[in-house]
Amino acid sequence: MQIHECVSFVVLKDQQVLLEKRAQDKEYDPNLIAIPGGHMEHGETREQTLFRELKEELNIVPTNYLYLCSLYHPTGELQLIHYYVINDWEGTIVSLEADEVSWFPLHTNPLDIAADKIALSEYLRLRSVLE
Repeated sequence: MQIHECVSFVVLKDQQVLLEKRAQDKEYDPNLIAIPGGHMEHGETREQTLFRELKEELNIVPTNYLYLCSLYHPTGELQLIHYYVINDWEGTIVSLEADEVSWFPLHTNPLDIAADKIALSEYLRLRSVLE
């Protein structure tokens, strides 16, 4: 089975996380609440994907980020999602691909995707070390 690598970004501000409501016409996970991200393109590094996808999805450029973890997400394809924490960025957040993006409390959020829930739990578990 082919593995499709993706990068997702845990964007944080004031004890809140930015989540997206995926568009209805998305091939995978339509209408679900998720951590934003996207597929790696052939020949791209994870960091290149991070910068490209943040610009394409949210119109921002990260100025402070770090790798968090990688998790498998079995959807219509098997995805290996590489999660990054984004603490600072340049630009104004705009939802360019999702139906909408909204801020939610870190501890109480409506995430629908199991891998995203695990990644956010991992961030909370390691938060004191990561900050």
